[in-house]
Formats: sequence, structure tokens, C-alpha cells
Amino acid sequence: MNQELCNCLVAQSGGPTAAINASLAGVIKACRESGKIGTVYGAINGIQGVLSRNIVDINTLIGTSDENIEILKISPAMYLGSCRYKLESLETAINVLIPEYERIDDYTCIFNILNEYGIKYFFYIGGNDSMDTVKKLGAYGKSINSPIRIIGIPKTIDNDLPITDHTPGYGSAARYIATSMLEMAYDTSIYSTKSVLVVEIMGRNAGWLTAASALARTEFSDAPHLIYLPERNFSDAQFLSDLREKMKDRDHVIIAVSEGIHYEDGTYVSSAGAVKDQFGHTMLNGAGRYLAKLVSSKLGCKVRSVELNILQRCASHMSSLTDIEESFELGKKGVEAAISGKSELMSVIKRVPTKDGSYKVSYDLVDVSKVANLEKKVPDEWINEAGNDITNEFLEYARPLIQGEPAIEYKNGLPVYLTIRHLGV
Repeated sequence: MNQELCNCLVAQSGGPTAAINASLAGVIKACRESGKIGTVYGAINGIQGVLSRNIVDINTLIGTSDENIEILKISPAMYLGSCRYKLESLETAINVLIPEYERIDDYTCIFNILNEYGIKYFFYIGGNDSMDTVKKLGAYGKSINSPIRIIGIPKTIDNDLPITDHTPGYGSAARYIATSMLEMAYDTSIYSTKSVLVVEIMGRNAGWLTAASALARTEFSDAPHLIYLPERNFSDAQFLSDLREKMKDRDHVIIAVSEGIHYEDGTYVSSAGAVKDQFGHTMLNGAGRYLAKLVSSKLGCKVRSVELNILQRCASHMSSLTDIEESFELGKKGVEAAISGKSELMSVIKRVPTKDGSYKVSYDLVDVSKVANLEKKVPDEWINEAGNDITNEFLEYARPLIQGEPAIEYKNGLPVYLTIRHLGV
């Protein structure tokens, strides 16, 4: 491997966001400007793309112009595609290296391919499960004395990665949720008929996204009127009591609920028909519909349920400039770490205290083992005593994350994003 001018590989994994491509752009930009990296490769569909040698030269996809880097920053979803592939345990992989086994394990295959492409730096952009992949690959590489540096770049709209103040993608999703909530408040206000609107928002175990709905409140709209997060146990009876109380002095009640709200025994409100993904996570949906039926049967008023679903993940037309810029810097920070010889780390955001209370951050690195497979939940003190709203502390934390509007070019009335033909579209 040429130590003076080595190659690197970057890939994306997990669920998409409006800002993950900004991190990819940061990686590409920093690699090009480093003067120490030759070819920047991209793996299509994450670690599965590495295993299948679906690896391309980034320059053949986006060219070399800074203009396309800027368009990539605001393009939604994942430019290199994604996967949900769980690597086997490192112990199992080491065991299958015993000669009597005929098959080759994922780790051996991956490192053989990385060496084949002259890769010295591998950047993996993703969330909790992706950091598990970074952790395992880094540990395996160390066990075989590989010079390849493995670095994780964070992302997830769920905002549930520990240590980092917040995650890339969360600010844009929070902005979309708050804007949608405000617009739904306008919609429901036009009729004099008593009504209830239940809005289901993503969040299996952590309620950061649902809490963001409170950012919709203005001097003339106090929706949502009730907020339920998975950090607190849910009760049908208490929910109906809360709702009846709210309906005493208002015609319209808007309720924000996390998809992962659950009862005291741990059963999800939307448990009927739930299935699990490859990582063993329950795939939830239906909490909003269940609560709408409950309200209809017990209160008899007009009721609707809205499930934001994938709309909240990749609404780049509503993305936060703060989110985009921070995501870009985290990508650059990861490259800086790898070139300096570091490995098995993830770039993170740190909030810097200021005398005037203004928002300021710095960028740092953390051992990926302190992030992989762990979740950060909304602090209990940021949830009100009744468990049906959030506190001002959360608003002070989240409001800076939704600020600013990226410059987006439009053509024929639609945003201009980079083509994704290479994904088979």
C-alpha cells in the first residue's frame, strides 16, 4: 500500500436523513483537500456493498466540482444507498478462521477487499447499529495488525446516540415535525366542531422527535396540547382523563405521540402485528390509529390520526442549515482523525457554553465502543410531572438546532438534487 497517497472508502448505513449526505460531502471534501488521499471510493448499500464489491470511484459519480459537493449537501436520503446488515460476533468470526472450516467469514472478506482497493481509511456514516459495525471492524483490524483506520460518522433523526450533544439529521427532522404540527393546527382550527387529532411520530425507545413537536407552539397556537413519549409508561385511562380535561376549554385538541409508547408491562400500544428487523428491533406502527379508535369509542367526537412516517426523515426542502453545516463538519472531523492515525472513533458535537447564552458548538472524537448499541433518552427532568408534555429546558436545547435555511435551487418547481441512477433508480 502506498503510504504517501492512500485510498479511502466511505459508506452509509441505517435509516436516511436530510443531513447524512452533508456528512458524506464533508468526508469527500476533506479527503480531496488533505493531499494525502488518492482515490475516494464509495460502497453502494453500506457494508453489503463492500462484501459484494459494489464499490465505485466517487469522482465518476459526482465529478470533481465544488458545485456538486454543495448539491450533495442538501440532497435527501442516502446518496450511496443503505443497508441493515448485522455483522456476526467477533468471537464467531475468529473461530471460523480455524483451517477445518471451509467458509470465509465477513471480516476476512471485508479486509481482503479493502486491501485489494488499497484502502487505508474507511468511514462509515450511520447510527447505533452502524457504530456497532465500526466497533467490530476496528477490533478485528487491530487483532490482525491491519493498518486500516476505521472511523464512524454519526447520523440519526432519533437523536439517541450517547455522548454527542445531538445527532446529524435530528435538527432537520425536528424542524419538519414542528412545521407540520403548526400547519395542522391551522387546519384543525377552521371548524367549530369538537375534534381530536392524534399525530404519531417516529421514536421507538426515545422521544426526541415527538418532543420536537412542542417547537410548533407560537404566541397564537399552543398545539400540540398533549405530548406522550416512550420514556414514561402510557395508560389508556390517564390519556382519556388528560384529553377530557383539555376539551373542557377548547374545541380542538392536537396530541403528539411517539410510535414506541408502551404500557407499564412493556407492551407497545401498537403491539398488534408488530415484527422485528435484522437487529431485533420491533418495527412499530399504529399507535396513533389505536388512540384515535379509543377516543372515538369513548368520547364520540370527530377524531383523526396522522402518521408522519418516512416524511419526517428526508424532507430536505425543510432542512435546517445548522443541521447541514454541522453534519458537514462532522464528516471532515472524521477524515482529520483517520489521517492523524486514529481509529475506532466517532466524531461528535459538543455544545460550548457562552456568556450571552448564544448557541455554539465544537467537534471532538469519542471511542466508538461508548456509542455502539447504546441509546440516549430524553432526560426525565425534561418531561413534565404529569407525563403528558415537555419542559422549557427541552425547548432551550432543541430550538437552536432548527435554525437557518440552506440555499436550494429549484427547477420546474422542484428542488434540484443529485441523481441517484447509480442506485438502480
